[in-house]
Amino acid sequence: MLTKALQLYLEGLSFREIERIIGVSHVSISNWVKEFKIKKPPHPNYHPTYKIFKHQELVEFLQNKDQLSGAGMIITELGDKFMLIKWERFKD
Repeated sequence: MLTKALQLYLEGLSFREIERIIGVSHVSISNWVKEFKIKKPPHPNYHPTYKIFKHQELVEFLQNKDQLSGAGMIITELGDKFMLIKWERFKD
C-alpha cells in the first residue's frame, strides 16, 4: 500500500483521492510523504484524471482511438481491477 500511495501521489493525485482509491487514511499518506521527503514534480500544463475499470471495460476504453489522442496515460493493477491515470492539457 505504501508504494502504491506514493506512486499515486507522484502521479499528481491528492491525498483524499488516494484515500478513496486504496482505502488508507489521507493522514497516513501525508505522513508517508513527509517521512520519505517526497516532492511532487511540477505539472503546470497537465492534470491527471483517473478511472477504475474491470478488464473488459479497460479493453473497450482502449479500443477507442479518440480516448488515446492528446494525452499520456499509465495503467496499473488495483486488486482485481485496473486503474488508468490519464494526463490531458488544461484547456484554456
